[in-house]
Amino acid sequence: MSNELRQQAIRLLARREHTRVELARKLAGLGTREEIDTVLAELEASQLQSDSRTAESWLRGNAARLGASSLRHNLKARGVAPELIDEQIAQADLPDEMERARAVWSRKFSAPPDNAKEWARQARFLQSRGFAGDIVRRLLKQPLAEAGE
Repeated sequence: MSNELRQQAIRLLARREHTRVELARKLAGLGTREEIDTVLAELEASQLQSDSRTAESWLRGNAARLGASSLRHNLKARGVAPELIDEQIAQADLPDEMERARAVWSRKFSAPPDNAKEWARQARFLQSRGFAGDIVRRLLKQPLAEAGE
């Protein structure tokens, strides 16, 4: 049974990086808790599974379009430890939050808000992407002037 579990885990890892928590969740119906823990420990020891590598890969693919709170929340939901999240975000060499917000905003909207309803719509969009309220307010106050346009 343990060999089948290992093969299934390797198949999952071949598609994309998974955290230990994600793999345990996906393998849950295929074996006992002890068998799953043993297989996951073996995969971790042989460097086939790494939470750090998973977090780094996920950040590389998603950081440009999300704010810091969404990045942290999504990594936490994937089972990455909070201290590892902080470490990976610090090492990710991301543009600052304002630059990322401006890039996301400019891809979606062609003009700054001209009334309260439009301002609220653009603010909701940015907040749904995980950007902090103060970043949203500063950006929407003068989105193009701050970018030097």
